[in-house]
Amino acid sequence: MKRKAVLAILLIIIGMFVFAALFAPLLAPYSPDQQNLCPGLSGPSSGHWLGQDKLGRDLLSRMIFGARVSLLVGVSVVLISLIVGFMVGAISGVFGGMIDQALMRIIDLLMAFPGILLAIALAAVLGPGIGNVIFALSLLGWVGYARLVRGQVLVEREKAYFESARALGAGTARIIFKHLVPNLAGPVLVQASFGIAGAILAEASLSFLGLGAQKIPSFGSLLAHGINFLRTAPHLTIFPGLAVFLLVISFNLLGDFIADYLRVEEKR
Repeated sequence: MKRKAVLAILLIIIGMFVFAALFAPLLAPYSPDQQNLCPGLSGPSSGHWLGQDKLGRDLLSRMIFGARVSLLVGVSVVLISLIVGFMVGAISGVFGGMIDQALMRIIDLLMAFPGILLAIALAAVLGPGIGNVIFALSLLGWVGYARLVRGQVLVEREKAYFESARALGAGTARIIFKHLVPNLAGPVLVQASFGIAGAILAEASLSFLGLGAQKIPSFGSLLAHGINFLRTAPHLTIFPGLAVFLLVISFNLLGDFIADYLRVEEKR
């Protein structure tokens, strides 16, 4: 019962962020760029639930729009990485031999680069922007999925259904999409949950450094702005930091729940 309650709380938290991101223009009480210099740096009040920044902009409205950036980057990076990584891993595992060796050496070479440092370098070269952040994080993001899928395919190759499909003359594409995709969905889903959390944290880091979204507020840029007023207006860092924490921990714990469920089902 406790685990079900925790899972329900996680889904509610994620659902609230997704709902806020989808309907940001309708939910935000103010425009994220609406300024009112007189009450700048004011704390939470009845008119501004999470307070205001230096320019008097409503922090709640800016965080609602910031959820859009975080979830857009997280989901986009995972989708791109998942598609590329799944195809590379599946081809490597199914064909084996020289193809497998060549692809694995390329993956080993890419894994030698620190992911976040390479993303920072690419974002700095390409310039700030959501598209550039997604590209920078996806460039190495697919590597983990490829290794995971390749390892799972090597296990599935030894099972009877795989050999039966080969014996019946099924092509490589049919084996991958008809047989491997359903059997690898569980482990890949766990990895995707962790991947969204990692991408959200990486996007916040890049935005904090000024390499993320510029025209739209994001959690990282809100933190970068609020760090200058940590003593006089701590709400500017507490609330965006709490939002990043809740999103990242929720997706990480969701991945743990899915992994535990798959282990229980496997034992049955």
